[in-house]
Amino acid sequence: MSYKVYAIKSLKDNRIYVGMSENPIKRVREHNNKQVFSTKGYTPWKIFYIEDCGDDRKIARQREKYLKSYSGKEFLKRFLVPR
Repeated sequence: MSYKVYAIKSLKDNRIYVGMSENPIKRVREHNNKQVFSTKGYTPWKIFYIEDCGDDRKIARQREKYLKSYSGKEFLKRFLVPR
């Protein structure tokens, strides 16, 4: 089992959400189907970053926590293509 940290961007208001999942594509589908409470008001979402953290869930959680921080969000913004 391989854990991945992902970042998605709301096409509604450019909000960034960071999460962790074994299947980030399926998880983004859940975000877009309004099955995730914290993101359902900001659909649609587009995935723009996936990072494989291997089979260590603890490492993936640490990376997720970093990417949710201010400096982590600044890091992620480098991957966004201006519209």
